[in-house]
Amino acid sequence: MNIRSLSILILSIFASRFALAQEMTVEKTAVSELPSLLAIYKDLHSHPELSWHEEKTSAFVAKELRATGCEVTENFGKYDNPNLKSYGVIGMMKNGTGPTVLVRTDMDALPVHEETALPYASNVVTKNDEGKDVPVGHMCGHDAHMSAFIGTARALQRLKDQWAGTIMFVAQPAEETGNGARALLNSGLYNRFGKPDFALGFHDKADLQTGHIGITPGYTYANVDSVDVTVRGIGGHGAYPHKTKDPVVLAAEMINAWQTIASRENNPLDPIVVTVGSIHGGTKHNIIPDEVKMQLTVRTYKSDVRDRVLKAIDEIAKGIANAGGVPVDRAPIVNVLNNQFTPATYNNPDLTKRLVAVWKNVLGADNVEIVDPTMGGEDFSEYSLPDHSIPAVDFHIGAVDPEKIVQFKKEGKELPSLHSSKFAPVPEPTIRVGIIGMTSAVLELMKK
Repeated sequence: MNIRSLSILILSIFASRFALAQEMTVEKTAVSELPSLLAIYKDLHSHPELSWHEEKTSAFVAKELRATGCEVTENFGKYDNPNLKSYGVIGMMKNGTGPTVLVRTDMDALPVHEETALPYASNVVTKNDEGKDVPVGHMCGHDAHMSAFIGTARALQRLKDQWAGTIMFVAQPAEETGNGARALLNSGLYNRFGKPDFALGFHDKADLQTGHIGITPGYTYANVDSVDVTVRGIGGHGAYPHKTKDPVVLAAEMINAWQTIASRENNPLDPIVVTVGSIHGGTKHNIIPDEVKMQLTVRTYKSDVRDRVLKAIDEIAKGIANAGGVPVDRAPIVNVLNNQFTPATYNNPDLTKRLVAVWKNVLGADNVEIVDPTMGGEDFSEYSLPDHSIPAVDFHIGAVDPEKIVQFKKEGKELPSLHSSKFAPVPEPTIRVGIIGMTSAVLELMKK
């Protein structure tokens, strides 16, 4: 072996040992923060706040970010509805010259009564925006996200000798309503704090075992559209249907026909979902009503597929009404709620590949899984902008005891899903892997 080859070998060994030492530092830093973070998690879990009302939660996150040395801005963001206040929190951690990386968590809880029987379960009941009493619970794991987010900020503050640049910590309100990220961006998030070079997010996963990271290259969450349909007929007595134009029957035909969009109008390689989640019409057994109201959720990935599906929903509704003899002036009203639209989340393939290599090195190759995309929605997608000009990755954190997965599979039962009253992540490994995954990703993108 010549001197040059020997030198390269020595440098390679040194680099490998340095990388191992760095990874161990990330893990040790995460583990050292866990006792206090578990206490934070349980407190957040016990005191959830609904979307648009994250006042105390956001103040707590802001306090924790300040403790890590971040320059913090509270109550950031602006909703389309002027009666709503945004509780967005932006924490800027600066460490010399380098890239800017956005790290995001969500903060809001759901109007769900918790049934986990945990000692720190939520018993919160509050009034919603309609003035009705509703239970509140962190049944989507945002409390675990915030805990890992705080742990990541602490870890990166302690590891400043290993990175350079600016980290934009974003604690986002109103993820569950799909308009929290938009409220921050419309208020000038990137104009005020700078456009990031990368955007990173995470979410616990209700069917992935603890200790694992799951990731999907490309599309990982779907476009989400909400559509209101009013089927207008001509009401009358239930005994004389021939003298009416029954909107109940028309609505039933529409529901069935809409399913043919997926089976007959769409490329089967492009997934779509059209679900009627709500249908209301009529007041009494023997009265045919004048109208039926339906609410749909529509899920797609590609923008051209989205346009085609929404157009087909409108055309089918009006075609069925016309065939049923409904006058033109009583045609169905199809309203796509564009202010509630959430675009599909796209994981930049090159960035995903880069981070997968890091996570396999840190956690072990067997603990990083390529998982299927879902038709769920996630407004993290907004941060990469409509043209995906900001490379972004939103990864999954395993939240379920592996023995529980085996047990439920053996018994032929489904695990409690996100938003279930019985969903509860296993706190310690979920938070720990969240910190390690996010911290190691940031270090990779900002390494000196």
